[in-house]
Amino acid sequence: MAEKVLMRGNNAMAEAAVRAGCRYYFGYPITPQNDVPEYLSGRMVEVGGTFIQAESEIASIYMVLGASAAGGRVMTSSSSPGISLKQEGMSFLAGHELPAVIANVVRGGPGLGNIAGSQSDYFQMTRGGGHGDYRMIVLAPGNVQEMADLTYLAFDLADKYRTQSIILADGMMGNTMEPVILPEMRALDSLPDKDYVVDGMRGKRKSRARLSLILEPKELEDHNWKLQRKYKQIQENEVRYEEYELDDAEMVIVAFGTAARVAKGAIRRARAEGLKVGMLRPITLWPFPSDVVRQLADRVKEFLVFELNAGQMIEDVKLSLEGSANVNFYGRPGGSIPTPRDLAKVIINRYSQKFRLI
Repeated sequence: MAEKVLMRGNNAMAEAAVRAGCRYYFGYPITPQNDVPEYLSGRMVEVGGTFIQAESEIASIYMVLGASAAGGRVMTSSSSPGISLKQEGMSFLAGHELPAVIANVVRGGPGLGNIAGSQSDYFQMTRGGGHGDYRMIVLAPGNVQEMADLTYLAFDLADKYRTQSIILADGMMGNTMEPVILPEMRALDSLPDKDYVVDGMRGKRKSRARLSLILEPKELEDHNWKLQRKYKQIQENEVRYEEYELDDAEMVIVAFGTAARVAKGAIRRARAEGLKVGMLRPITLWPFPSDVVRQLADRVKEFLVFELNAGQMIEDVKLSLEGSANVNFYGRPGGSIPTPRDLAKVIINRYSQKFRLI
């Protein structure tokens, strides 16, 4: 049986990246993700990789683009304001169809905000963030084990679809320490071949120059429709979620990441009071498990969306339901994280009003 090791979430993510075959990391320090570059600054040396602390977030994302174009498995990480600075380069990566893994360990905002854990970057990550019609796979770990497992998966998904995979965590998740079973070390010669990399023509083939400047409108339209077909494939094949206490639920809590951990504790308290409450936890925030939400509405008419923000994922829940169920919201923006007891009071109050228990 694999040995468990006690690791901080940020470090588990960084180690999983190395084990997935990542040999290039470019980033710039910002709290609360600084453990990632600190860890990889030493670890990359041990595995013969490349670590560069760039002069800015903007510089680092274009280093990511260059390493990806040359065929490397590459990663960057940052926290909310730093991710905002990377957005132009992320749009370029989408236009070039180049794979990369980008971790956003979210802090409270807007602006510089604070360094407390938050989920206020949901819109930014699930809507592409930068300019143009593009999407990114967004994975939301719910514990430190998933910080490792989903990072490992993220590299495979990025290569499979030639797209960006986002690890959307938060300051609390990144700095929580838990036992982790680390994934196996991937042999570099086992990684998939890439027939699009820019590695020199060597007089044997035509140029593989990567371009996102497409001046002819019809040609750019065709490129965009090609991207949309790819995104549709991702939506059909890569939806991931967790169901918790849903078999007899009369009310469904929808929450992700750290909020889902709080929700599990709150649901246990509500169940102890005899309330039939369950949870759907989206693991992929994009593609969002819309069909699952819609199917739940065949028998459940009360949904409560719980987020560590002022209300963002609730829009995807409402779009999924198309008016077929009631949707309420409870959130805490700015880095405030309620306890399971706090959320349980909200659940019990709403449940009691709806099902006339008071």
